[in-house]
Amino acid sequence: MASAHGLLTTVCYQIGRQPPVYALEGSIAVTGALVQWLRDNLGLVASAADIEALAMTVDDNGGAYFVPAFSGLFAPHWRPDARGALVGLTRYVNRGHLARAALEATAFQTKEVVEAMNADSGVPLTELKVDGGMVGNETLMQFQADLLDVDVVRPEVAETTALGAAYAAGLAVGYWADQEELRRNWREDKRWTPRLDDAERSRLYRNWKKAVTKALDWVDGDVR
Repeated sequence: MASAHGLLTTVCYQIGRQPPVYALEGSIAVTGALVQWLRDNLGLVASAADIEALAMTVDDNGGAYFVPAFSGLFAPHWRPDARGALVGLTRYVNRGHLARAALEATAFQTKEVVEAMNADSGVPLTELKVDGGMVGNETLMQFQADLLDVDVVRPEVAETTALGAAYAAGLAVGYWADQEELRRNWREDKRWTPRLDDAERSRLYRNWKKAVTKALDWVDGDVR
């Protein structure tokens, strides 16, 4: 079921016979896959890990914004008619700017979902705990903190989905006593604190939202 601001309501987990815990889910179609696309389809980098070094050769995105709507836009837009767009290009833009724009696309899409969650829940985000393959990209993590204006926190174990499955199995067989014991196992690895001023944060996000409008209405009856 969709929420009032374009998110999905979903079962987060259920332990034994305890009541289920529900969550708001903000699905994004393309994040790390954009880096893979730049590697495999365009040959911009030799490996996905190279994208950060290339992005660090420039100080900003050079005015370029990458909307990776390869299969439409998911939460909070839900626009299957959208397609990928790379906008704001000038002769100044180089490979480094494109790499940075690709990384920033993940942070911009995350900000859209976080804003929707704040609106639906009425509970403003105070810090963002992250996991998965992209959290090793420290340039992206800093930009995410800058854009959200909250701390971004990476745990020692970054593959939280696999860890959660192991925890659930351990609870089922009595290896761990309760969920409080699991909470005590959590350890922080690194934290990124915002360092972008409000005016620049607003400008970047305003331009992102403008870029999104350029990706809409591409699919109709005679367009493949």
